[in-house]
Amino acid sequence: MHRIRIAAQLLLGVILTYAGATHLTTSRIEFQAQVPTWLPLSPDFVVIASGVVEILLGLCLISLQRRRHVGIATAIFFVAIFPGNISQYVNGIDAFGLDTDRARAIRLLFQPLLVLWALWATEFWQPRKTTPPATQRDDLEQDTIYG
Repeated sequence: MHRIRIAAQLLLGVILTYAGATHLTTSRIEFQAQVPTWLPLSPDFVVIASGVVEILLGLCLISLQRRRHVGIATAIFFVAIFPGNISQYVNGIDAFGLDTDRARAIRLLFQPLLVLWALWATEFWQPRKTTPPATQRDDLEQDTIYG
């Protein structure tokens, strides 16, 4: 199961890195259309900033370092961008092939799954593995050596 989670984490990292790159290049205009109008920031700034964050999160997921921290950060990011998906649905914005209310509503259902994917793949809910303090390790090693 651990290998499956690692593979899921790597896949999510690749997807986020790619999506972040498209924020900055080929899909920039479509992403701008998803930025809620009530947000007091330039849509272009939001798209660029979220693209950079996606790339960073993707690379962190791929690195397999500090998995639990990266997992919660990724989940929080998915929650933070959810208003853009809601805005796309409520305002009937066509982007990324989502050109019907039904398609946009189905897209909304996938956002919680992305949150769960990030947490599951990074073993957020698994008990932490702890290493005894150095003094206890030394005592354990001496007990093993001497008897």
